[in-house]
Order: sequence, then structure tokens, then C-alpha cells
Amino acid sequence: MGSIEKPSPVMAEELQPQQNVLLSVTGMSPAVLTETIWALCLRPDPLVPDRIVAVTTTAGAARLREQLFSPVDRFNGQTVWQALREGLKRNGCNIDGKLRFGTTSDDVRVFTAVDGQSGLSYELEDIRSPADNEAVADSLLDQVRMFTENPDTRLIASLAGGRKTMGALLYACMTLAGREDDRLTHVLVNEPYDTTPGFFFPGQPGGPLQARDGSDLSAAQAEIELAEVPFVSMRNLFVKELGRQVGSFTHLVEQCRLNVRIRAGESIRLTLESRRPTAQINGQTVRFSAREHLVLLFIASRAKDRSPAFPYYGACIDDLNEFRIDLIQNAPEDDFGDWRHQDSLSEVFEEKDLTRLVSDLRRKIQKLGGEASVLAGCLPEKGRFSLDMEPSLIEIR
Repeated sequence: MGSIEKPSPVMAEELQPQQNVLLSVTGMSPAVLTETIWALCLRPDPLVPDRIVAVTTTAGAARLREQLFSPVDRFNGQTVWQALREGLKRNGCNIDGKLRFGTTSDDVRVFTAVDGQSGLSYELEDIRSPADNEAVADSLLDQVRMFTENPDTRLIASLAGGRKTMGALLYACMTLAGREDDRLTHVLVNEPYDTTPGFFFPGQPGGPLQARDGSDLSAAQAEIELAEVPFVSMRNLFVKELGRQVGSFTHLVEQCRLNVRIRAGESIRLTLESRRPTAQINGQTVRFSAREHLVLLFIASRAKDRSPAFPYYGACIDDLNEFRIDLIQNAPEDDFGDWRHQDSLSEVFEEKDLTRLVSDLRRKIQKLGGEASVLAGCLPEKGRFSLDMEPSLIEIR
């Protein structure tokens, strides 16, 4: 029998080519979506999205369906979406099997929130409150992670549409969960087309457009550019946290901040003097007021003992004042020039004092610059009164 020829191996990319997904936040001007698609498809190195997902409010979703998927008289009964696809084809763009988009809930996704009283979820009509912003952040993080956790998908995120907070939150989500080969974009349209009602893409049908000043404009003269928005992918820094379900955007941000503080703390050395109000931070000497130095000694001592952080500033008051009294009592009685005899230390600490003192400490440390200034990020902050440093890197003498 003759030998049977084995089939040549097929690369994984050939079996399942990487899909490009355009994720866009949109608001009351869906034109940013058609403009972005036009710019992506007709740039010198065309990048035609396989599918588009728009994330918006209920009002934005209604406007998108109305403007992009309703027949337009001056487009000869076509919808804007149909006209866009034909326009791309006329310009030599191959969109066969690509640009999947429509009016389904899988294509147009609405931000949701949860009523704290009833526990019922509901769709956001607009973004009006801090709670709404938090719900939007959670929704966007879910959307970004949905695509970035799929190795066969490359994400192209567009922050051009909707309220400014939507774009800012999408940027944050891309920083936290985006990969190095994902992209973040912003579309730029020349004046006056950027504010002209009814403009969706260059060369659209329907004759001249009317600018806001009443003059006629030819859509063919419009210019669209796509700006790449650089972002630093921090995903690999937080693999442990991203490797499991995260309850909320806020929780993930807090975990990331904690990891950053831990890493930052590993690069500094802190030496505190107990007999004078000075410290050496990575070899640089800095002098503090008596009350500033006492606070820093207090949190540094607790850090060395691996004592837990106080959950808020006021929670430490009793312990801090006890520490203050012990410090004064341990001062040499015959040396009234010792900093521990200063009148300011006889005053009892209150919560309002700590906010100012920590702020003053942070300002003095930041002035040092370089790696020494990293210590400022380890100081107490909202929700945590402690010094976030590795105990072995702290010396008190």
C-alpha cells in the first residue's frame, strides 16, 4: 500500500482568526459611532470591526435606534446604518461578514443599577448621581473584562461618546483590565461638521447639510481622524485580582491601590529618630514639627509591630494620645530642650488635627522628590489610618 500523506498542521490563527470588537460609549449623539467606524475602516491600515457593541443609557439607546436604524427620507428610505455600509463599500472597504451590529440587547447594552431598598435592578435613563457613576463604572468594567478575557478577541474601545464621565471611566477600565494589544481611540471631526445636525460620515447621501449658522455644507468635504489614546495596561500587575470575579469597580480600584502601595513601599527605607523630630527617607533628611513627628512615630511603631490599620482617622485617637503621654514621660527630665517637652505635645489630639497633620507630612515628604517621595503614598488616607510599609524597612532609633 502507498503511504498516506498527512495533512499539514494548521495554525490556531488560521482556524479561528482574532476578532476585532469595537466597544463604544454613546450618548445622545450616535454620530460618534458612525464616524469612528468610518475612520477605522478607511484609514491607511484599515481595521474593520467584526462586531460593534454600544454601551449607553435608556435615552441614548432610544436615540441610537431612532437615528441609525430608522428609514431616512433624504437617504431614499435607507437607514443611516445601511447608507454607512454602502458608503464603505464604494470606498473599497471589504465589510463582508463584518460590522455585526443591530438593535438587539446584545448590540446595544444599557447601563443598569440596583435599588438599595428593593434590591431590584433597573436601567439608567441618565447619569445624575455618584451612585449612577458607580453603576456605570461597574457595567463598563464588566463589558471590558468580557472581551479582554477572551484571547481570540482584540478590543477597540472608543471613548468619544456620551458624558465625559463615561469616557473617563472607560479609560480607567482599560487601564485596569485592558491588554497591551487592545486599543483606545477618540474620533476627531473637523469644524463645522463636528456640530452639524444630521452629519454621520463623509460623502453620505441626501444632498447638502445645513450648518448651525444656516450655510450649506457638503458632507464630502468633512474630514475624520482617529486619535490613538495611549494607556498603561496594569492588568499583569494585578493578575491575582483579575483572575477571579470582582464585586465592583470600586473594589478593584482599592485592591489595585493597595498593590501599588505595597510595591512602592518596597523601594523606600525609613529611619525615624526618637530623640529629635527628624527622619531619613532613602538617605534624605527631613525635619518635622513635634506633632507631625509624633504622628509619624506612632504609625511607624504600629507598622513595625504589624498592628492592624485603623478603619478611619478618629478610631486611633485614644491610642495616639496614650502614645503621646508615654513619649513625654520617657523624655529626659533634665533636658528641657528635648523636642518631647514642647508645649504643643501637651495638647490632646483630636480627629480634626490628624487631617491637617497628615496633609503637612505628605507635603513635606513629596518635596523630597525621587523615590523618597513615594513614602507619601504610604501615609494614612480615607478609610485607612496606618503606614503601609514593610516592617523590615522601618528603623526607629
